[in-house]
Parts: sequence; structure tokens; C-alpha cells
Amino acid sequence: MEPRKTLDIADVLDRSNVSAFQIGIFILCGLCLIMDGFDVQALGPVAPAIIQEWHVPPAQIGLAISAALVGILIGSILFSMIADKVGRRPVLIFATLFFSVVTLMTSQVHSIGELRTIRFFAGMGLGGIMPNSVALVGEYSPRRLRVLLMIVVTNGFNVGAAIAGLVSAWMIPAFGWRSVFLVGGAIPAVIGVLMLLFLPESLQFLALRGTAQAKLAKWIRHIDPTLAVDAGTKFMVREQKGGGVPILHLFTEGRAVGTLLLWTINFMNLLNLYFLANWLPTVVNGAFGSIALGAYAALSLQIGGVIGTFLFSWLVERIGFIPVLGTAFVIACVVIALIGQPALALTPLFILVFVAGFCVVGGQGAINALAATYYPTNLRSTGVGSGLGVGRIGGIAGPSIAGLLLGIGWMPRDLFYAAAIPALISALTMFSMRWVIKPQDERVAGKSQVLAH
Repeated sequence: MEPRKTLDIADVLDRSNVSAFQIGIFILCGLCLIMDGFDVQALGPVAPAIIQEWHVPPAQIGLAISAALVGILIGSILFSMIADKVGRRPVLIFATLFFSVVTLMTSQVHSIGELRTIRFFAGMGLGGIMPNSVALVGEYSPRRLRVLLMIVVTNGFNVGAAIAGLVSAWMIPAFGWRSVFLVGGAIPAVIGVLMLLFLPESLQFLALRGTAQAKLAKWIRHIDPTLAVDAGTKFMVREQKGGGVPILHLFTEGRAVGTLLLWTINFMNLLNLYFLANWLPTVVNGAFGSIALGAYAALSLQIGGVIGTFLFSWLVERIGFIPVLGTAFVIACVVIALIGQPALALTPLFILVFVAGFCVVGGQGAINALAATYYPTNLRSTGVGSGLGVGRIGGIAGPSIAGLLLGIGWMPRDLFYAAAIPALISALTMFSMRWVIKPQDERVAGKSQVLAH
């Protein structure tokens, strides 16, 4: 068969069944996100044990939690812009191996100062994982399954966070809190090696840059073995190659309002997510006198997030991002306000925590997918990463402010009343997205085609 002269990459993805090659990519990205979620959330369940061993006030642990989030903020924005310039693959591999090494080092710290420093550097590596994994999954998915696959693979983060709670509840009494970070560092090293061997680069990224045509032909044949292509085939994408600083282009071509709204939603939702993930174990331990119950509260939050992400992926395909997420954040506002009630028994507390995880943690995966569908290929990692980066500012503020307020005598009830307000703002902002999301989708679809030679 004569090799095809030109080939539209989007058509190939949309017409083909999902191949074993693509499934392998999704699994690698999902595994990476599982360990990302594990490491990001590990300090929350571990915090009560560190407080007991080192005899430090909760506010000091809050600063260590925030140090990791500052690192994630910087890493999200920095590595996302680098990935939109040099590719998803090298950034994902480097970030995975880097946070693996630094997480192993976390198990050897002996003071709050050391813990803050090492968690900052671990956060920088972790910041490069989510935006590039989401982008790569979206760029290897057919249009009909793109949102579903992005949300499902992103759910790996929630699975990892849930595993962190479960592993911590088992390992801390048996082996001490340092063992949690040994596990959290060793497994990503293996995943990083597997990615080095088997993870491909984004097809659209390579086509836009007109490089590595032989690799493009090879990977296209993995997706559809019936296609006759070779290194001389011209690969077409329906977008334009971008230049300059990617983050500045988030505010051009009518994207400014949508970008600001997405940043606001990320900020408010991640403020609540990190507040809940990092302080629920300590609050529950204080109320019931059990480190294990605190870890199980963190587990309940993340299990709610895992289930919520799967359900949101189904609902979004049928109803749309805006009504699904807007409603979820309204429910989250009510539930978070109820969590801090002082007379709450253990069972209703865990139910409320589960629902909060369902809406807040589960909703974050859908927010990431919304950002990935909103921006074109040359801005996708930057778009997702910058939103998460701004969101990390909320993630930094939530645990830090909560630690300070607990230190000056605030009761848990007051903290959770205050945390309900960001959920309400998230809901109002999400409903406001209806004025920008459809026009933007039409502009992206209408971009001119580009031939990669």
C-alpha cells in the first residue's frame, strides 16, 4: 500500500478504537498520578504522629504542609511552561524521578526546619505531574472519550490520596511515620523507569513542531496498524504553533475571562481540598483521641473523591461541566459547614466527610478536564498547570490559616463555617462560566490546520 501523503492526527484518534498502546499510556499516567496523590496527601495523616514525637504545635506542621504547596505552585507553573516548549514526556519523567528521590529524603528529616525545606523541593517535582499527565492523556484520546478518560485517569490522584490514608493508618502504628515516605519514594522510582522506557511524546506536540517524523509514523501505526505511513508523511493538526511565553497567551484570543474564572475556581476548591485533607486527621484525633481514626477520616474524604470523580465523568458527558460542578459545590458548602458541629457522632461525621470528598476532591478532576478542553495543544499544559498553580495558593492559605486560627483558640466549628464560604464562591464562579465556555470551544475548533513536514 502506498504511504499516505498527509494525515490528520485528530481524525486518526477519532476514527480508531482505543489501542493497547494508548491504554498503556493511560496506565502509566494513572500510576504516576496515584503516587502524586499519595505523596501530596501523605503529610496530613502523618501529622498527628509527628506532633506527638517532636512535641511541636499544630501551626508548625501547617507551615510544613504549606511549604510543599509553595513548591507545587512553582512547579506547576514552571514545568507546565517548559512542557509546552520541550514536550510532555521529558518533563513527566524528570518530575517523577525527582520527587521520588526527595520523598525518600523526607523519611530522614529530624526537625521541622528540615521537613519544611525537603517538602518544598518535593512539591516542585510534584507540581509537574498533574498538568502534563492530563494533557498527554487528552492528546492520546479520541474526542468521544476525551473528557471521560481525562477525568478517570486524573482520578489516580484521588486513589493515591486515599491509599495514603489507608497505608498511614496501618504503617504508622507498626513501623513509624517515616515508613510512609519510604513507600511514597520507592514506587515512583520504578514508575519513572517504566516511563523512560515506554512513554511516548504527544503526537500533536511533535506535529506542531515538525520534528521526529519517524517517531510520529511509528506511534501512529501503534494506534492504527492499518495506516500506511512513513517518515515522509505530512501530519496535520487543526491548531497553530504558538510562540512567546505560553502563560501570556492564556489572556489572548478571548481567553482572559475564562482563564480568570478557572483560576478562581481552582483557588477556592483547592483551598478547601487541602484544608480538609491536611486538618481533618488532626481535628478528628483531637475529638476522639485516635491517630488511626484521623487517618481513616482522611481515607473517607479521598474515597468520596474517587467515587465522585467517576460519577462526574459520567454526568459531565451527559449534562455538561457547568451544571454538574456548580451543583456539587453548592452541596459542598452545606456539608462542610456541618462537619465542625461539636456534638457530631463518628458515623454522621464520616458520612459528611465522604460527601465533602465526593464534591470537593471529586470535583477537582472535572475542573482539570475542563481546563484541558478549554485550551489548545500549545497552551494545554500551561493552562492546566497555571490553574493548578494559582489553586495551590489557596491550598497554601487553607492549611496555614487553619493552623494559625487553631493556635489562637478557634474551635473546629468556626473553622468549618469559614471553609464553607470558598465552596459557595466556587459554585457561583462555575455558574458564571456559561458566558465564556461555548464561544471559546468554537474558536478552538475553528483554528486553521497546520502541516508538519
